[in-house]
Amino acid sequence: MLSISNLTLTARLGGAKVDLLRDISLTLERGKVLGLVGESGAGKSMIGRVIAGHTPPGFEITRGDIRFDGLDLLTLAPRTWRHLLGRRIAFVPQEPLTALNPVLTIAQTFDEHLAHLGLPTRGRRRLMLQQLDSVHLPKPDELAARYPHELSGGQCQRVLIAMAFVANPALIVADEPTTALDVVSQANVLQLLAEQRRIHHTAMLLITHDLRLAAHVCDDIAVLYAGEQVEYGPAREVLRRSRHHYTWALDHATPDVHGPQRLLPTLGGQMPGVAALGAIAGCRFAARCPRQQPACTQQPPALVEQSPGHWVRCIAPRALEANPASAADSGAAWRAPSGDPDAPPLVELQDVTLRYTARRGLLGRRQVHNVAVNRLSLKVQPGEFIGIVGESGSGKSSVARLIVGAESLTSGRLLVEGQERAGTRALRLTREQVQMIFQDPHSALNPRRSVFRLLTQAYESDQMAEKLERKPREQHARDLLHDVGLPADALARFPSQLSGGQKQRVNIGRALCVMPRLLVADEIVSGLDVSVQAQVLNLLIELGRRHGIALVLISHDLSVVRYLCSRVVVMQRGDVVEEGRTEAVFASPRHPYTRSLLAAVPPADPSIAWPPASMTSQPGAHPAVTARAANA
Repeated sequence: MLSISNLTLTARLGGAKVDLLRDISLTLERGKVLGLVGESGAGKSMIGRVIAGHTPPGFEITRGDIRFDGLDLLTLAPRTWRHLLGRRIAFVPQEPLTALNPVLTIAQTFDEHLAHLGLPTRGRRRLMLQQLDSVHLPKPDELAARYPHELSGGQCQRVLIAMAFVANPALIVADEPTTALDVVSQANVLQLLAEQRRIHHTAMLLITHDLRLAAHVCDDIAVLYAGEQVEYGPAREVLRRSRHHYTWALDHATPDVHGPQRLLPTLGGQMPGVAALGAIAGCRFAARCPRQQPACTQQPPALVEQSPGHWVRCIAPRALEANPASAADSGAAWRAPSGDPDAPPLVELQDVTLRYTARRGLLGRRQVHNVAVNRLSLKVQPGEFIGIVGESGSGKSSVARLIVGAESLTSGRLLVEGQERAGTRALRLTREQVQMIFQDPHSALNPRRSVFRLLTQAYESDQMAEKLERKPREQHARDLLHDVGLPADALARFPSQLSGGQKQRVNIGRALCVMPRLLVADEIVSGLDVSVQAQVLNLLIELGRRHGIALVLISHDLSVVRYLCSRVVVMQRGDVVEEGRTEAVFASPRHPYTRSLLAAVPPADPSIAWPPASMTSQPGAHPAVTARAANA
């Protein structure tokens, strides 16, 4: 169905040619799933763009060929190639809310797609409703009249899947289709993709940075690094018997939701950028490889078949043990920070409720109430790391905003170090003790400010200046750089000159400027590669140990919560449904909702069937979204 042979994509930089993709060879049969795995910048999405004929300006394919269903795509006329897209080749993009037009209803967007496919006006709506129903969306007729912002992320992704399969394509390219979703929505979407693929007997190219997820849903896996294919073979074989050191590092940098706790090993350095590739004569992974040899830097290693169907690009591949240990069984034993249980609580929420009120109807006479947090009581001890988990819309982020004072309580009490916090002056005091680390470092950092100004932004606050000026601003900035593990020359850089992991470190450093006693982190690793995620998680642990800082982690990733937090709070629709020591809750969950969250996490062992045959959580909108849409 799809065959890529020795594909090389070249760009000209500073008068020199640089191979961005080098010697890529892949095969995908009809009805099968091929996973492209690797960190950001590995070249995964670029391969998808080449298949779609969307090679960026200034880039050219200098070697190799791409054959799809007997056609040589590289020799096709542009018009013929475009005709394939949406019909024979369909795409499921990464960001569903970005991919759907915000000013059009779902029906209008779907109708535009059907018109592009050349379907007559009559029958389009019936076909649309059939497709929406086939992806298990509730009440398709009502949902079609809504706008994308009135749907959950999982529902938007289902709409895109319905649009992708409507023409019964031969190939689906799914580019990180679950990255922004919570674990239950992720499992539901992947289950749905598998179901649709079986119905239509469609081949699928799944692009993901999650090696374990790929091992569960793919037949074969190609691991990419800096534009090169470093390992390729059957999915379970690549995960359980990985021969390349990069593949092994990706697996072991991922925390486990079950099994023995272990300290995560980190992969030092970062993937070389486009400008650096031209100066690398040998293996592109050599600078980060723990087993680097002099020959590694002299010439690119060849792709060698180590066992039937299992190919590795390495001159010294990993030796296989007689009984290979899983990632869960390796590494030093580990226990999450538990703080001081006998000390007075650092932060305490007492019977707290957060309710939003909106006006609807003629002249806004009808009031609609939505309870985001319902009578929650929570204590955070000094030095304790506590996780709050749940699906999107469960109320996790609302709790975070209450703790930092970004939302006002509807009822209940918020105490910080025993003092009740209410009113403007009290909230200013709270900011000296509690700081927020935002989810997306790209949007959280002002692109016009240098790292120096970002790290020490608190110096510009009238309320903080008196406290901070005891320490010179420049020296404080250097200390913060050291704390978050960034080089000294980073002070003069701007966000555009930093990697995603470096931006998140700046984000953390900015929160540390006032040296708070509590950090509130909202999904701070959800968009990071697993190797960068491990670095950030270990950094938070080190900061907590060094400065005695407590942490409230908001996350939908239960494996991250288990690794980092000694206590967990499970929320559903604004209510706390389960709470306790993380190990005890994860080992023996009592509430059905907690069990459904744990079942939605891909197991470390690829032989365990996943996704589950049925999920407890239904694919409908979350209550807050449903209420807003119903009363709009």
